[in-house]
Amino acid sequence: MSELEHWDNRYVQGDTPWDSGKPSAELVRVLDEERIAPCQTIDLGCGTGTNAIYLASRGFEVTAADISPTAIDRCRKRTTVFDTHVRWLQTDLLDPPAAIGGPYDFFFDRACYHVVRRVDAPTYFRTLERITAPGTRGLVLAGNAKEPMQPGPPTVTEEELRTEWSGLFEISWLREFRFDATTASEARPLGWSFFVKRK
Repeated sequence: MSELEHWDNRYVQGDTPWDSGKPSAELVRVLDEERIAPCQTIDLGCGTGTNAIYLASRGFEVTAADISPTAIDRCRKRTTVFDTHVRWLQTDLLDPPAAIGGPYDFFFDRACYHVVRRVDAPTYFRTLERITAPGTRGLVLAGNAKEPMQPGPPTVTEEELRTEWSGLFEISWLREFRFDATTASEARPLGWSFFVKRK
């Protein structure tokens, strides 16, 4: 089964425990803490578009990309409900078309990196190099190997992420946080939140 089929099947079957239906609390916090003004932005692995729609509601010019056609179809339907403009793009981030655009001033990656790195980390970073420019900032949320969960998100160690990101980006800060829960009783996986700037 291809990566596209795998992820699309999960959306078709409703097997999306990461989809809280609310903007990421960590994204909201960091936008305010870092005083990130509206700019050209891309949401990598946007899922059903909650974070992309939130960014657009704050005035960001948003492109949102996901490999799942089903997820992108749901995004488009939600855009009309929320009366916001987002450019939705169904694509494999390891082989994006020219239409992906860029360079972007800001990118958000909520749990795309920790999945894609297991398939082909070097190609993921080549895509980032293509769609960013020196000075581009980004917020990345990834599973934390200090506390793996089954089921739960893929995890990465601090050493691994520092090694993988240091070639193209400076890590401005790195901290632990917990992913948002989808229900009140759900365990919240431990994650890494880190803010980067393109060299």
